[in-house]
Amino acid sequence: MTVPRIGVLALQGDVVDHMRALEAAGAEAAPVRRPAELDAVDGLVIPGGESTTMSKLLDIFDMFDPVKKRLDSGLPVFGSCAGMIMLAEEVLDGRPDQRSFGVIPMTVRRNAFGRQVDSFETEIGIDGVDGGPFRAVFIRAPWVERVGDGVEVLARVDSGRTEGDGPGGRIVAVRAGACLATSFHPEVTPDARVHQYFVDMVRG
Repeated sequence: MTVPRIGVLALQGDVVDHMRALEAAGAEAAPVRRPAELDAVDGLVIPGGESTTMSKLLDIFDMFDPVKKRLDSGLPVFGSCAGMIMLAEEVLDGRPDQRSFGVIPMTVRRNAFGRQVDSFETEIGIDGVDGGPFRAVFIRAPWVERVGDGVEVLARVDSGRTEGDGPGGRIVAVRAGACLATSFHPEVTPDARVHQYFVDMVRG
């Protein structure tokens, strides 16, 4: 597979910037709103946005079950911020009617770093992403409180609080097989290395 076709779930969130970053990383990017469009991609990005709204829109557009079926069959997927929440097995502080795909055995806390006014940027190291520190942008970001078997922790960040932080800080990037998830928004920076990491996953 020389040029993988990677879809970006285009129901809500930062779709355009993810498509730009995927193309910079050597993929063909396509918006995905319908099952037929989902069937035509080699990988899928679930963007940031608002996880409860995304969950509702997936049901409204009859896309939850088709996406769940493809993820369960091994389709590579990358979720950023709200997308991380959508991939988690367990979500803390979510709405009672909120659904997630549950393909990564981890527990994620919504809006863990605070409200919009608490958004921040910082340099982090990401295992598997070469080239030095990555400038990570956190916007109403979740963090990972628990990882299960088979989940590789790729990055951590100091939350600014001492209570609950493990060695190295809170978990903000993970990989589990064909699934990648970040608390931060790599698509809003000109640095396409995280998307390159995912494109290489899809090729593999």
